[in-house]
Amino acid sequence: MLTRRGLMTGTAVIAGAGLVGAVGYRALQDREPAAPPATDPSGRLLWRNWSGIQSSYPQIRAAPGSEDELASLLKSAPGPIRPVGAGHSFQPLVPTSGTLLSLDRMSGVLAHDPATLTAQVKAGTRLGDLGPALAAIGQEMPNLPDINKQSLGGALGTGTHGTGRGLKAIHGEVLSFRLATASGDILECSADHHPDIFNAARVNLGAFGVVTEATLKNRALTRLRKQVVLRDLNETCEDWPRLKAAHRNVEFYAIPFTGKAAVITADVTTDPVIPRGADEDTSTLMDLKHLRDVFGFAPPLRRWVADKMMSGLKPEIMIDEGWKLLSNERPVRFNEMEFHLPTEAQIPALKEVVATIEARRNDVFFPIEVRTIEADDAWLSPFYQRESGSVAVHAHYKDDYQFMFELIEPIFRRHGGRPHWGKLNSLRAADFAALYPRWKDAMEVRKSLDPGGRFLNPYLKKALIDV
Repeated sequence: MLTRRGLMTGTAVIAGAGLVGAVGYRALQDREPAAPPATDPSGRLLWRNWSGIQSSYPQIRAAPGSEDELASLLKSAPGPIRPVGAGHSFQPLVPTSGTLLSLDRMSGVLAHDPATLTAQVKAGTRLGDLGPALAAIGQEMPNLPDINKQSLGGALGTGTHGTGRGLKAIHGEVLSFRLATASGDILECSADHHPDIFNAARVNLGAFGVVTEATLKNRALTRLRKQVVLRDLNETCEDWPRLKAAHRNVEFYAIPFTGKAAVITADVTTDPVIPRGADEDTSTLMDLKHLRDVFGFAPPLRRWVADKMMSGLKPEIMIDEGWKLLSNERPVRFNEMEFHLPTEAQIPALKEVVATIEARRNDVFFPIEVRTIEADDAWLSPFYQRESGSVAVHAHYKDDYQFMFELIEPIFRRHGGRPHWGKLNSLRAADFAALYPRWKDAMEVRKSLDPGGRFLNPYLKKALIDV
């Protein structure tokens, strides 16, 4: 998001407008969503995802501390058996009436090789903990997602990615992994050992088995210069090809109803450290929300006020190790739809999305995230054999998000997009089969590993076999 002290003046601008009635109207809508009961009639405890829209009452919650414990559990635990990391997926990948499986007790760096810059990491390790752990051994992951709360296993399983020239999603840098199967076997998978499983299950949705650890190909620890600049949105769209070529990591946020974009770049430097300082993204986001609350009824006025709020804002610069800069704190909950598009379709799709939101959804205030991801060869990767440009639309967790299915998803699909596996979409197995050249091969591997479907919850049955 924008990280600008100048936007903090937005609250004063809004207060001066004196539109108390509009504020009151939005306040009536701005209520905490109703939560499911804490327990079901059988006394089972509620599980909910981060945004609150997915939930279930698992019969068993398990947290094995070793592969042996996990293997024994998989043989006898009631299905569906669903691994869970940070619960940050918006799709119903995790909900289960059977066994909820956490690998939080299986975390940490097991081994590393300074000559090859590789690290063997347990799958329960949170990305936020992995950054400093790798830095301590002189390594870094050159590409990190916007949020680093995910577990490594969850990030691999859903194709989680960052952004940057020639940089792959996290699974694209995996050299090998260990997979615990439904029968309790532990398989070492790489390009040389069980290559079909390696190709099929690097992005696995927790449907092939449970990844217990992975060996990552990293880079030498570097210092980055991160810059955030506010620019005209149309100008940014035109300049996007040059920006992608000029910077190691680059993305931008299109801010609806403002005509502005926040362009974020990161490049290797040896300049002295300039710490990023305290997080201001939350305050900025809430200023955009207040702007929506007061001026949502009048888009031209909303745009005019936004222009006054944002005028004269200077670039923000920070310099530090990459793991400190590439991911962000996101305490404000939201729901998200993200599709990965052919590079030539990214900007046309974005422009259509922005125009649709501004014409039909005055309630949207979250910026729209635009990133670039290198191709890889994992069979179920959204980036399989295709460099991609992603576009992500967000809605505040208190706001309606169904419009994404009705208005936004058709745009993404018309432009040839593949959805992020962990984010909102309505696709089913037949749709995915048309998008993934090796879909049939991957599904055959999955069935051979889990013929009884012990890892399949109701959603995955629809997504993978159209039941």
